[in-house]
Amino acid sequence: MPAEASENLALRVQVMPRDTNPLGTVFGGVILSLIDQAGFDEARRHGLHRWVTVAFHGVEFKRPVRVGDRVSLFTKTLSTGRSSVEIGVRVEAHRFQSDEVVEVTSGSLTMVSIDKHGKSIPFSDPPTLETPRDQEP
Repeated sequence: MPAEASENLALRVQVMPRDTNPLGTVFGGVILSLIDQAGFDEARRHGLHRWVTVAFHGVEFKRPVRVGDRVSLFTKTLSTGRSSVEIGVRVEAHRFQSDEVVEVTSGSLTMVSIDKHGKSIPFSDPPTLETPRDQEP
């Protein structure tokens, strides 16, 4: 994808108390999970396959996220390979107590398209929409 491609809003969530520690700030793992979900959304733009995350790159938390903040995740395809896609993700928080918007983190992840046996496949292949639930035991 060309470098000038715009970001896509992949996910927006409201932070709830269950997502936070006793100090009221979100657990880092919650943000990583959201990044993973946003990356999947971007990967699906390249094909209706099973996509798995193989790596996170350069995720560094810059600002805390608090209960009530609205978190938005923006994605952009950085590069593609035969079966893999590198996706940039930017996370921002819209503060509950004000109209301030702050960047929380950014980074990238690599996702790979796989077949029903877990083997990587070119994402240009026909879609593999069959899920493990669709397979016979």
